[in-house]
Amino acid sequence: MAHEAAYHCPLCQDRGIVTSGEVARLCGCRRERVLFQLRRRAGLPPAMHGATFERFDLRYYSRARRDQDSGLTYYELASRTLAAAREFVRGYLRDPHVDGLYLTGPVGSGKTFLACCVANALLNEGRQVLFLTVPDWLDRIRATFDAHQTTEQELTDAAREAPVLILDDLGVHNYTAWTINKLYSILNYRLNYLLPTIITTNISLEDLSEYLGDRTTSRLFAACRACRLLVDVDIRIRRRQEKELRARQEAPG
Repeated sequence: MAHEAAYHCPLCQDRGIVTSGEVARLCGCRRERVLFQLRRRAGLPPAMHGATFERFDLRYYSRARRDQDSGLTYYELASRTLAAAREFVRGYLRDPHVDGLYLTGPVGSGKTFLACCVANALLNEGRQVLFLTVPDWLDRIRATFDAHQTTEQELTDAAREAPVLILDDLGVHNYTAWTINKLYSILNYRLNYLLPTIITTNISLEDLSEYLGDRTTSRLFAACRACRLLVDVDIRIRRRQEKELRARQEAPG
């Protein structure tokens, strides 16, 4: 008994495999270790670790207000975008060379949350995902010019070769020629090697060329399905207001 207690997992005795007669199966402890490593490497913000499709709340999207371009209500747009995200996961599990997603909408419309719902769904299936916030990632690359640890090539290769890449907050920034070339290099590589990319941005796909040029925009048109989210009020603000209202209602006296 003392010998058994020395194992972290007495079921498989730390081998990662459980056997029953001639049948062997993966032990649950090994699956948990694999999922932990995948999540650690994915780079999702801690606040998004609990993002799931079930928690994507459609009540924040108006059933009355309509998108001027499509004529659809905000609720209908959100329902279609949620369905597209779910379909991306199902499609990727069948074939890893599916089209990506281009999620556009104003600040606080749920774009990042939905992208992280996709990431978590894939991670739970043991698939690799890399989440990068574009401004932060570009800052990290610039920082390598003065560092001697992680190199620019390593950061770029990770983005190019990730089985699923999420580029968050590809927003209205002052993109230099260097920035545009860096993004083009990554997106062109991923398009050529049929690696799906999910992008969240406040720039419509039609207006993107103004910021990133025709070459990059052309690749995104080819690689991604465009979806839109619209809201009356920033969802973060709505949730804060709801939280404060509940606190007042539950306060004694």
